[in-house]
Amino acid sequence: MHIAEGVLAPSILALGGMLSLGGCALGLRRLDESRIMPVALLSAAFFTGSLLHVPIGPVSSHLLLNGLLGVLLGWAAFPAIAVALMLQALLFQYGGLTTLGVNAWNMALPAILAGYLARPWLSTSGWPRFLAAFCCGALGVAGAAILTALSLNFSDEGFLTAAKILLLAHVPVALVEGLVTASAVSFLAQVRPEMLRQAFNR
Repeated sequence: MHIAEGVLAPSILALGGMLSLGGCALGLRRLDESRIMPVALLSAAFFTGSLLHVPIGPVSSHLLLNGLLGVLLGWAAFPAIAVALMLQALLFQYGGLTTLGVNAWNMALPAILAGYLARPWLSTSGWPRFLAAFCCGALGVAGAAILTALSLNFSDEGFLTAAKILLLAHVPVALVEGLVTASAVSFLAQVRPEMLRQAFNR
């Protein structure tokens, strides 16, 4: 779900850049030495999730895994996503450096908010935890699609049709992401429950 270079208005690029800088600063302040390895691994997972992508006009559709990062990393998901997006732009020309701030904001904020809102249920067990994790994954993608569509629409009204297509195209992606996130959280609850406890205490 990368917005390409030369698409957004300068005002949207500037606003996205400033908001992402703030999010990354907050994430780095909450990132201690013991969490560097999990953050790096999840950033790598986010990075590789985009290798299979489908172009949709000025954006692309693919697995994001941003909801999983929001659940496990909290605000540290901001720098993790920003670094992965920068490498994607440099190595594969997905998105771009000028749109890095907007893309990072669009993908990180919904995932972080979903993770924090679902935390009371994520710390339980069984189906409540599974459904909460599913919602985090699905809402992370849905929120990112909505913010991306709004970024396009506010830049140029001519992108309204592309924004609508973007939202519709990401409905199945959101469902798949929900299942992936729920499965990952359930697996971690069995093999590394301390990782979830550490994440939920942040």
